[in-house]
Amino acid sequence: MVLLGGVTGVAVGLAAVYGIGAMQRNPADAACRPAAELVTRLKPLARGEVAALGIASDPKRLPELAFADADGKPRTLGTFQGKTVLLNLWATWCVPCRKEMPALDALQGKLGSDKFEVVAVNIDTRNLDKPKAWLREVGVDRLGFYSDSSAKVFQDLKAIGKAIGMPTTLLIDPNGCELGTLAGPAEWASEDAVRLIETALGKS
Repeated sequence: MVLLGGVTGVAVGLAAVYGIGAMQRNPADAACRPAAELVTRLKPLARGEVAALGIASDPKRLPELAFADADGKPRTLGTFQGKTVLLNLWATWCVPCRKEMPALDALQGKLGSDKFEVVAVNIDTRNLDKPKAWLREVGVDRLGFYSDSSAKVFQDLKAIGKAIGMPTTLLIDPNGCELGTLAGPAEWASEDAVRLIETALGKS
């Protein structure tokens, strides 16, 4: 009986520990449950021009990344809650970034709505007028301008293994959960990319 009591006590203790753990995990897990279901549909669509997009195997909520809008007002990833977001980090010194910017602009023009936005965050740390001037010069005018002159947004993503170079792009669901990550440029206005984004939006 003593042994049985000891075993029972251990079992109750473990249940308590795991119960507490489950309580701590449940809010984030619940928020990302739709993302976990969606990634199964997205995985076969990461092909062709977006084949390098790594679809999340276990979607997690991303940090509350902070940056500023064109007027210098603070914004965070939470600002876009309720929207599917294609978050792109770029800089004028990054040649591949500049090359893909027109495609991101075209994608925003094609699919941008109250349900989807391309959020391109510039991380130039010097000559802060240069990014806006460059975008005007190349005719990129459908993207909202966002910036982080401290480049902390890159460091925050790097700290969780989601940024290793430039450009870095993340597809994020309306609850702020990662759907996929791509290191390097892609042709975001291509049929492959549009089909993938439309599926993320529930359009196909």
